[in-house]
Amino acid sequence: MNEKADPTAQVLLLPLQTTTGTGSALGGAAKPYRPSSDVHPVLRRAGAPPAALDLLAQAHRGLAEARELEGPLERYATAHLAALRGSAAVLAVRGRPEENPRRRKRIRSAWEVLPEVAPELAEWSVYYAAGAAKRASAEAGITSAATMREADDLIRNTALFLRIVQRLLALEPASPADSGRMPRTG
Repeated sequence: MNEKADPTAQVLLLPLQTTTGTGSALGGAAKPYRPSSDVHPVLRRAGAPPAALDLLAQAHRGLAEARELEGPLERYATAHLAALRGSAAVLAVRGRPEENPRRRKRIRSAWEVLPEVAPELAEWSVYYAAGAAKRASAEAGITSAATMREADDLIRNTALFLRIVQRLLALEPASPADSGRMPRTG
């Protein structure tokens, strides 16, 4: 079998280099063969789905709102909801459908499902699941549901939780100037 060298295949196999341009009309200055973005043509891992980015952006906005509120009930409920949206972002990325779609199971909270898809967040799931009833009481306006100290603690813990979620999903942290939107990854 007579194998001929394909000149285009040789070009594709060579690493991208700069040309010296000696004798060119550009005065011999080095010019890149291709833009630097083409130097490594390996496809990058796809970023998080838009739904996950949106949920994480909503979580950050909710946390910022919780910090601005004055009443402990509103602060507590809003911070807890921000954490719930953060967990929903993880579920949007890592969640998997039920094995048997015909078999109907009971509805489970995000805090029950989260440890199954992200075991590293199991302790956070227990923490927030324990606060779910308190959040419901705070939303109902029961004044003894949460103190200012509990609300402040939850806000601090939710900020940490959201940073962990961002790292887990390999997302860049949102800058304070970008509090309204999450950066694109990819």
